[in-house]
Amino acid sequence: MTFAPDPLDPDDDRPPYVQVASSLSAAIRTRKLAPGEKLPSHKTLTELYGFARATIQRALRDLEDEGLVVSRKGSGVYVRNRTERPSGLRPYVEQAFSRDRVTIDFAGFSSETLHGALQEPLDKIRVGRLTPKSITMRILVPDMSVPQAAPVRLQDGKDDQRLRDRMRDIMVGYTRSIRDSFSELVHLGLVTETHVKVRVHSGTQFFKLYVINGEDVFFGYYPVRPNKVVAQGEAIEIYDLLGKDTVLFHHSVNDGDSSSGAQQVQQATMWFDSVWETIGREFDLDAH
Repeated sequence: MTFAPDPLDPDDDRPPYVQVASSLSAAIRTRKLAPGEKLPSHKTLTELYGFARATIQRALRDLEDEGLVVSRKGSGVYVRNRTERPSGLRPYVEQAFSRDRVTIDFAGFSSETLHGALQEPLDKIRVGRLTPKSITMRILVPDMSVPQAAPVRLQDGKDDQRLRDRMRDIMVGYTRSIRDSFSELVHLGLVTETHVKVRVHSGTQFFKLYVINGEDVFFGYYPVRPNKVVAQGEAIEIYDLLGKDTVLFHHSVNDGDSSSGAQQVQQATMWFDSVWETIGREFDLDAH
């Protein structure tokens, strides 16, 4: 089958190489370009997109850096099997907001990375380039009112209320920002309805999980590392769960009904729903 990219947005003010990279990335995610498939030649891509060869080369380098394609000397550029390498979260989050109905379930230590991944699609909704009608987000985090395996003091491994208060405040700050940004979209008439729900559980969260539109899952582990933080005005050395640079692995229902990817999505959804509906407890963002 001959590859035919979706038309580029004429109002897109991003650099041309970013537009091409985003278009090819979307084609890979939706299986228009399948794992192992060879991409069209540089010459063909230049003709398809109408940009210079240097632009195409830069776009392909970005895709290779992201782990979506691999260049084979003397042979060409091929779509990488995504089970071999981690994938970036942000393009999939942005793609999710191209739907009328957006659902994102997140389980993690806080919602900092989620907050960051939402900024670009929020900006595009504000200027009319993305037009979802409904956004629902469920956020599942540890209950910092009870002791956790981490964070704890490095010196003696003991629980410290100040550390838990700090983590609770971080989670509340980012989650309130997400909720308020979504509410603003409704107020401006850009989205019909939005829902941000938060529940807590008593277990320590050693991994982060995203379920996006029930079709894509990202999963990664939080390593426990020494860290120094300031809590209530005092510098404290701690063992911390550091997730900002966590490697996320991607699984998709687009891999096929019988594939490992589709099963991963099914099981991740089942796990999230089971915790949310049983031991998850409502958390009032405005009470903290």
